[in-house]
Amino acid sequence: MSELKTPYERIGGEPAVRKLCQTFYQIMCETPQTALIRDLHPQDIASSEEKLFMFLSGWLGGPSLYTDKYGHPRLRARHLPFSIGIEERDQWLYCMAQALKTLDLEPLFAEQLMSSFVQTADFMRNRAEES
Repeated sequence: MSELKTPYERIGGEPAVRKLCQTFYQIMCETPQTALIRDLHPQDIASSEEKLFMFLSGWLGGPSLYTDKYGHPRLRARHLPFSIGIEERDQWLYCMAQALKTLDLEPLFAEQLMSSFVQTADFMRNRAEES
């Protein structure tokens, strides 16, 4: 009987999570259609990239780097200073979907991850608007 692996292990551990975050921000910075969310980030995105890496490590079942350094993620509370609506959510999800495609993942696992990202990104919306 094979041992169940965490999503962190299934994605490829630290190197894969780092690559995912680097690719995510590279896409965000280089894609004109994602300028809205790029503008919500500091000019130097290195700290944002590192925080996403630390968060995703724990979120995927790996080391709880973010929590160890910053405490509970309180995702929604930490994002409240930024106006996040449908367009911002969709731009974020576009970057994540494209970044995920660069990893060699089982299609079902990639779909499950994306589904979790969709739920989380939708939860981050904090601006009232028509769906």
